[in-house]
Amino acid sequence: MKSNGKKIQADPCEYCDGTVELRQLRVPFHFKGSTIYVDNVPVWVCKKCGERYFDAPVFKKLEDIARQRQRIQKMVSFPLADYATAPI
Repeated sequence: MKSNGKKIQADPCEYCDGTVELRQLRVPFHFKGSTIYVDNVPVWVCKKCGERYFDAPVFKKLEDIARQRQRIQKMVSFPLADYATAPI
């Protein structure tokens, strides 16, 4: 994303050319075969297709968090179904 003075200007979505906006979300982050969820991540989200983009410093911090995943205190569990074997 580009900064022109005080205002941050977002690039258009590279998939659908839609407008992206900065949000704070819980995001899944995949790293070296594991997935962690991180709350309150600043992420650019396309209003049209939902594609997500991370600024480079944010992505770097997510990698650092994932490297230290053994220090994460909060655990979340959720139901998981297998699409291929789920009953109709």
